[in-house]
Amino acid sequence: MSPRDDTRATRAKPPKLDPKAITKRLDRYLASRPGPVTATVKDLITGRVYRYRKNERLITASTAKALILMALLRKIPWRKLDKATRHDADIMIRHSDNHAADRLWTRIGGAAGFTKAARKFGLRHTSGVAGDCLDLYCWGITRTSADDQVKLMNALVSKKSPLPAKERERVLKLMGGVVDGQDWGVSAGACEGQPTALKNGWLKRVSTKRWAVVSVGLIGRRYAVAVLTEGSAQAGDGIATVEGVVTRILRSFRKC
Repeated sequence: MSPRDDTRATRAKPPKLDPKAITKRLDRYLASRPGPVTATVKDLITGRVYRYRKNERLITASTAKALILMALLRKIPWRKLDKATRHDADIMIRHSDNHAADRLWTRIGGAAGFTKAARKFGLRHTSGVAGDCLDLYCWGITRTSADDQVKLMNALVSKKSPLPAKERERVLKLMGGVVDGQDWGVSAGACEGQPTALKNGWLKRVSTKRWAVVSVGLIGRRYAVAVLTEGSAQAGDGIATVEGVVTRILRSFRKC
């Protein structure tokens, strides 16, 4: 795990973060955009971290699918999965297929298995929702924090991860190959040619008719990023908000 761009970046002294300036920049940008927003970005090499509205707890939408797969691979390595389960894992991550997620949600033990896996990965604010859910997919209305999602992304590249290296690489490969049209969000913060691995989510709440739009992932395996939003009138508005937040934070971490 040493992409050339990250290796070069470690040789240069990274810029000093100014959290107040970043927050002011985001406050100005978000003043005209509806709904709550929370975000965390962490430089996994230097440990620098920025948090925006860290106490917000918003829903995961389809980003929960990353933890569903990681929970599955903690129990059963990829090489031992049958063909149908591998196919479900593939389309759940790369195509964000909801029916595949439902099947794997059941396979990991539903809400209890999801919560158990969250704790194994050190997530304090993320628990599965049991029973019948108003918004159809129980895993999609899991409440979480941006910090938890960054911890989960770090677990995909850390040698101390509860997930073995081969399984981490499998998840990263799938997250690095999402289909065209679903590769927005975290990728907006990447420099030209910099690889990304991500999982996005977008869910129209039955109760409010408003969209939750979320993006979590890794940029160059160095920057772990999570942006969660709710309250957009259209999914496209939420995507624009997420990307606006990502770019406004990452510009303070490094220059392309």
